[in-house]
Amino acid sequence: MQKTIRPEMISENTFKMIGKDWLLVTAQADSKANTMTASWGGMGILWNKAVATIYLRPSRYTKELIDKSETFSLSVMPQKYKTALDYCGSHSGRNEDKLKQAKLELEYMNGTPWIKNARLAFICRKLYVQEFDPNSFVDEKILNQNYKKDDFHTMYIGEILKIIENER
Repeated sequence: MQKTIRPEMISENTFKMIGKDWLLVTAQADSKANTMTASWGGMGILWNKAVATIYLRPSRYTKELIDKSETFSLSVMPQKYKTALDYCGSHSGRNEDKLKQAKLELEYMNGTPWIKNARLAFICRKLYVQEFDPNSFVDEKILNQNYKKDDFHTMYIGEILKIIENER
C-alpha cells in the first residue's frame, strides 16, 4: 500500500539511504524514460524548501533527460533489488530499455516517472543546476582523484514535491 509522507516523517538515515543503499534517478523527456543508479547526493533544507541534491556526470543518458525536463525522481529500493541497481549503474539506457532488463516498473506522479518497486520515492522539481568548476575545488586531491578525464559532475538541486512510501 502506498502513502504520501512529509519530509520530516522520513525515519531512515539519509547517509545510509544514499551512500550505501543507493538511489535510482529517473527522468523522462521526449516520451523516453530512463533511470540510473546514484550514490552521491544529499537532502536537507535550502531556500526554505525541502530539497534533494544529486550529481550526474555528462556521459549519463539520464542527465540528458533531466536537462530537458522540469522534474525527476529519486527511488530508494528494497535490498532485494540490489542486482537491478547494479545493472542500472553499469548499462546505458541510450541503446536499450534498461528498466525492462532490470525488471523495474515505472509509475507516474503528475507526469514524473518513478520506480513503482521503490520503498521510498521522492518526486522533485528542478530548482538549480550547475556544473562543477575545476577552479572552485579547494582540496586539489579530490579534483585529481575524481576527475582525471575532466568529466565534471553537474549538481542538481530539486525541491521535494512529494514523498511516496510503499508500506512493507
